[in-house]
Amino acid sequence: MNAGWKTATVGESIVPVSVTGRAKIQTKDYKNAGAYPIVDQGQAPIAGWTDSLDAVIDAPLPLIVFGDHSRTFKYLDRPFARGADGTQLLRPVDEIDPLFFFYACRAIDLPARGYNRHFTILKEKDFAYPADMAVQQTIAALLSRVERALELQDELVALLEQAKAAAMNQLFSRGLRGEAQKDSEIGTIPAGWELATIDQHFSVVSGGTPSRGNDSYWAGGTIPWVKTTELKYSVITETDEHITQAGLDGSAAKMLRPGTLLMAMYGQGVTRGKVGILGIEASCNQACAAMTPIDDDVLPQYLYHYLTSRYQAIRSLAHGGQQQNLNLDIVRRIDVPVPPTTDEQQEIVDILDAFDRTIDLHRRKGEVLDQLFKSLLHKLMTGEVSVADFDLSALPKLEGS
Repeated sequence: MNAGWKTATVGESIVPVSVTGRAKIQTKDYKNAGAYPIVDQGQAPIAGWTDSLDAVIDAPLPLIVFGDHSRTFKYLDRPFARGADGTQLLRPVDEIDPLFFFYACRAIDLPARGYNRHFTILKEKDFAYPADMAVQQTIAALLSRVERALELQDELVALLEQAKAAAMNQLFSRGLRGEAQKDSEIGTIPAGWELATIDQHFSVVSGGTPSRGNDSYWAGGTIPWVKTTELKYSVITETDEHITQAGLDGSAAKMLRPGTLLMAMYGQGVTRGKVGILGIEASCNQACAAMTPIDDDVLPQYLYHYLTSRYQAIRSLAHGGQQQNLNLDIVRRIDVPVPPTTDEQQEIVDILDAFDRTIDLHRRKGEVLDQLFKSLLHKLMTGEVSVADFDLSALPKLEGS
């Protein structure tokens, strides 16, 4: 610990916050718009909105809202209302900067206790802070700027994904040639396009899952074996660490050539309906539908982008009991609007690939900033490094900083 730093418990470092008479908002009363944000213990910064003045907390600000069950921390420097349950309001003593205290709390190791309350444990936790208020504020400003840069990347990715969705809707319904349109079973498509089922242009089979008792298959790890959970990647390559290396004996494996599309037929959450393209020869499990071209009329990349654009509609085709699944027959019968030439297909692919490259770039930037933030949070809050060691001019100047 650097000289000039003090140590205290969280409980010793907070002062009581009086919100007598301030109502809490029930979840059923959250609005989509209003004058004041509602802050609760959930992960979202803002859970809803209200116009209820008797719920508004406008002093003293800023405050830190702690989720007693969820262990979340939120910094509030404008009037807000609280959700009905599970929040504690924290305000540090005068010698600790509120924004610094917010980050110091987030650096504390607070193990989860399920849905039990955590505030009593938090109050017993130690944390360190510089005696010099100016140093506290500089540390907080640095962390805030890095975190805001991360948020901006997330916001940009969201905007790009919206733009891509709008582009896909336009491209697959109107094409690129400005031609007349016609109605089809899937909606409006260009008049010169064919509406074909997947099995007219692709062989559709499932993979297989060898028995764990088959040691000759599982031992060694030389055959790439793709599972449904790995289809969050658009192109699956041999360098991807997420691929399971299945085994030395490939005689039982259904080997699939590069360019094969894989669709997750089973899977809870967002997995079912996801699509990826093999960039290598590989095998896959039985929960994947493997689509291999049987002619040159439809580009695999074109089909990939179209199926991605129809993700929700494809998911809705699933059937079954408690676990809703797709099957090979459903996948084979999916209708696809096909431009008459692969040149037009490739133009559409090029446009959507450009979106994907840009989105991936900003996702990777976000991942780097996230790692940087977590490293700085730990090292600055433990005094392992000094804020004086950083050149703040290297970070972009952000609004409000």
